[in-house]
Amino acid sequence: KNKRAILLATPQAEQHLAMMMSKAPENAIGIKIGLKNAGCAGVSYVMNYAFDAENGAEIVEIGTTKIMIDMKSLLFLIGMEMDYQVSQFKSGFVFNNPNQTDVCGCGESVKLQAVDYQQDTV
Repeated sequence: KNKRAILLATPQAEQHLAMMMSKAPENAIGIKIGLKNAGCAGVSYVMNYAFDAENGAEIVEIGTTKIMIDMKSLLFLIGMEMDYQVSQFKSGFVFNNPNQTDVCGCGESVKLQAVDYQQDTV
């Protein structure tokens, strides 16, 4: 049985993450991805530079970039694919999350369900 990958990234996302790290403060060791309570659907994604490895954080390598996912967010992010899209009006990361059950009308927040990671198979 194969477990679903924790985090996937498109080549565009991988390239942008590497570019972000090239401009990071010198003591940054990677990028932290998590969730915060927000919006009308429940949670929104948050990204920051990581300056130390938090206890229990899952570390995923996307190309040359270390991505840290805190334990309270992990079960909601397993299997998610990061993309980076550029359009005429907006550019940024897009999170394609199979655990998403709803999204608010403004697109600022989503509702997620936790994954049973032990029994999850591809």
